[in-house]
Amino acid sequence: MWREEGVLVRVPASTANLGPGFDTLGMALKLHLWIAMKPADHTVIRLHGSNLNGIPTDRSNLIYRLAQSVFAEAGVEQCPIEMDVYSEIPLTRGLGSSASAIVGGLVAANKLIGEPLDLDRLYDMATAIEQHPDNVGASLVGGVVAAAWDGKHTTYVRVEPDCHLSTVVAIPQFQLATKQARGVLPTQVDVASAVFNISRSSLLVAALSNGRFDVLSEAMKDCLHQPYRAQLIPGMTYILEHAVQYGALGAALSGAGPTLLAMIDKRRNSRELIMFMKDTFAEHRIEAVVKELEPSREGAVCIGSWGDMASILSAHMRE
Repeated sequence: MWREEGVLVRVPASTANLGPGFDTLGMALKLHLWIAMKPADHTVIRLHGSNLNGIPTDRSNLIYRLAQSVFAEAGVEQCPIEMDVYSEIPLTRGLGSSASAIVGGLVAANKLIGEPLDLDRLYDMATAIEQHPDNVGASLVGGVVAAAWDGKHTTYVRVEPDCHLSTVVAIPQFQLATKQARGVLPTQVDVASAVFNISRSSLLVAALSNGRFDVLSEAMKDCLHQPYRAQLIPGMTYILEHAVQYGALGAALSGAGPTLLAMIDKRRNSRELIMFMKDTFAEHRIEAVVKELEPSREGAVCIGSWGDMASILSAHMRE
């Protein structure tokens, strides 16, 4: 049952909400987390790269704890594991770093013991931990995910991104904890605001399903969370309001932020948009990494055995 050679799992980053789809819409992005895991005589956890600075390397490590929860769920005796983790996904930037770790830990452990848990069970376990199904769903199955969570089970539909759809992300070089970003939100909303977001969220799913780039600027508008979170991210409101003038199809806060995301048609040059986003943040004395980032059509996948991690580290640590 145990795969003694271990597994190597790759998990994409994700962006959530996409504007109006608060806690319900997510899209996978081509930044990745890699987890190599194998059974061992005693637990060893090695973290690689600056994006994992400060993450524990003992048994309190989230991925380790999730692996043990998979073993318990599957009725398998808990076992020490040896684990190497490398991530391109910056922490607390609104790109689903915690969701990728949750999904990666569950998927790697499940692969390690012969996949006794099906995809739906893994999705439910991931959502129970994250408490919303958008980021974890996108990282698990790839593409665009529309999902609902009833407290026990997730119901979702996956949408394949249009082949011409891409994004530009502006990643400010400061962290914004999700708890802080949720803390500025109102506890109640009026009917008009609810209708505004329901209509735009519905329009957005339909547009993404049918390749209707022409309606994305309207479909990505939001009034439930972005106006309140703008106070935490200087320059955000100006970028969201003017990005379409520089080639964006639509723009939104990525998850809880501070990253901003613009949808683009990759047949068009994105240089003007990239410079606009970068310069706007610079005017507010905020350094930002701005780059094009394609949607990931793959979710979490096993790409090899534990020993294959060496080539991943060799390739990325040189960059």
